Amino acid sequence: MKYEELCKIYERLEATSSRLDKTEILANFLHKLKKEKNKEIIYLLRGSVFPDYSQKEVGISAQLAIKAISKATGIPAEDVVEEWKKSGDLGKTAEKLVKKKKQITLFQKELTTEKVLENLRKAAELEGPGTIEKKISLLAELLSAAKPIEARYLIRTVLGELRVGTGEGIMRDAITWACFGREKAKEYVASVEAAYDKANDFAAVFEAACHGVKKLEEIMLVPGKPVKVMLALKAKNIADAFEQVGKPAAFEFKYDGFRMMLNKSEDGKITIFTRRLEDVTKQFPEVVEYVKKYIKAKSFIIDSEAVGYSPRTKKYRPFQEISQRIKRKYDIEKLSKELPVEVNVFDIIYYNGKSLLNEPFRKRSELLRKIVKGKKLELKPAEQLITDSESKAESFFRKALKAGHEGLMAKNLDAPYKPGARVGYMLKIKPEEKEFDLVIVGAEYGTGKRGGWLSSFVIACRDEKTGNFLEVGKVGTGIKEKQEVGLSFDELTKMLKPLIVEEHGRDVRIKPKIVVTVVYQNIQKSPKYASGFALRFPRITRLRPDRSPSDIATLSEIREEWEKETGRKKS
Repeated sequence: MKYEELCKIYERLEATSSRLDKTEILANFLHKLKKEKNKEIIYLLRGSVFPDYSQKEVGISAQLAIKAISKATGIPAEDVVEEWKKSGDLGKTAEKLVKKKKQITLFQKELTTEKVLENLRKAAELEGPGTIEKKISLLAELLSAAKPIEARYLIRTVLGELRVGTGEGIMRDAITWACFGREKAKEYVASVEAAYDKANDFAAVFEAACHGVKKLEEIMLVPGKPVKVMLALKAKNIADAFEQVGKPAAFEFKYDGFRMMLNKSEDGKITIFTRRLEDVTKQFPEVVEYVKKYIKAKSFIIDSEAVGYSPRTKKYRPFQEISQRIKRKYDIEKLSKELPVEVNVFDIIYYNGKSLLNEPFRKRSELLRKIVKGKKLELKPAEQLITDSESKAESFFRKALKAGHEGLMAKNLDAPYKPGARVGYMLKIKPEEKEFDLVIVGAEYGTGKRGGWLSSFVIACRDEKTGNFLEVGKVGTGIKEKQEVGLSFDELTKMLKPLIVEEHGRDVRIKPKIVVTVVYQNIQKSPKYASGFALRFPRITRLRPDRSPSDIATLSEIREEWEKETGRKKS
């Protein structure tokens, strides 16, 4: 397929904010794509070249993209930077400069989507000496063949800044419309969603949907392939939790750690994924041994929470202290002794060749406790209480807090497991506090003693309808000036600088990758920010390397909290 054809779809998507219009544009395009052999073009619609479950990245920063633009156009890199400063959009900069490039190739071949996928995937696989120059050459080759509009979207794609609003929900609906017809969408959308929940791969789902609902139903969970975790909503207190999940309910300790999906495939291979779908098996060799030792099954996918503890005092440690283990690629054996983790298992969604997604939680929990024979400070079932008594649940809540945990999880005993969804089957109960997980999308260079650091951060929630990130305020407190793991201006600046995609004087726009927990006093309406809301007196309390931008608070959650605060909605 001609890449220009896809770029025209990008333009149309970018020009509308209507969810229905976007869905219709995508559905019409996908209907045409059904005739194409290569369904992986659908990844490009999402601004990627890999399925959602993959952690591979093209690995081309704004600085490398500038060099590629320079190489392709013959325009000096410093002139590219100057033009970028004027437009604030490196994609539009590339579009403008390609129009006036010094060398025009006669009989230039038209750029295809297949060629874009090929080159960008090659760039992602490169390692070792000469990698940077090879990446630049691969992108420059595409830019040399690109028409101006193609250059705009090529650069935005490699920077992860496509910004055309093709969120999961819109893509799911578009596939349903394209394959089953708009008039039958309600009948089939659940099947498309269920298939995506298991595959995390829109190309596989689209291919199956093209051949009917039976093919969609053949898509199964596969141990060793990452799957999204089910997410929790908030409950104000025990009474509120019972009202939402019903009586009796299961209550479990809420651990201050990070999610781990423990996988054992049919061939006995053990793999560990985070809620961000990252493979962290190598970072946690001791957990691999615990799984072998304490879980008796041929194959499984088990949901759990890893919590750190002190090897000296055996007391639990806060998440921030052990979060570095997720990213560490060296000194792993040493770190596993200095920052050990206890794995608390609480759900099972695949067992001995069979999916358990649609089984009730009660049955899944009973099976889990039957096959797991654990040990404290290694691997064990989560502390659990099943009750219909508020007083017993309150006592269990106090017990969790006394043990150093965050609170409780409340669970509906009859509920299925919904990967990636917040559907109210699982609630978190914590001591009264106001906080959201949000993503950093912008910043401002500091002055004076904060000179050279990014020191004022624009934070955003996620619009669950479009997948766009909407600002909810600025925050510059809660961060130390002197070096402290994950929470110093110096550390944050080092993490964010490679993610800068636009610059306007001291202000920069940042690729939404870094998730932080933000506490606040209250929420107010604000036309200043894209969300329409602003958090008052926000403060960053921790980095969340275990969470992805898709996990952050949604616009609906922000609005709901505002309604509760202002009395516009009964709490």
